[in-house]
Amino acid sequence: MSILHVRNIPDELYARIQRRAEAQGRSITAEVIGLLWQAIEEAETDQAEVLSGIRRRRFFAAGAPDSTTLLREDRRR
Repeated sequence: MSILHVRNIPDELYARIQRRAEAQGRSITAEVIGLLWQAIEEAETDQAEVLSGIRRRRFFAAGAPDSTTLLREDRRR
């Protein structure tokens, strides 16, 4: 397993991590690892959702009429 050293952690952040760890019966190391996993999972999920949304819009836009067609139809009314 790899080792990661983090320096210059603000005191308030360290205290909050320490409180979370104590509340869940974990060590600070275990809590930080859990938080890192959670952050990575959320970031990857967010990217997948964004890409999925882009693909949906791209697919939908391919069948939509262009602005010139819409203007002509509107003028005919």
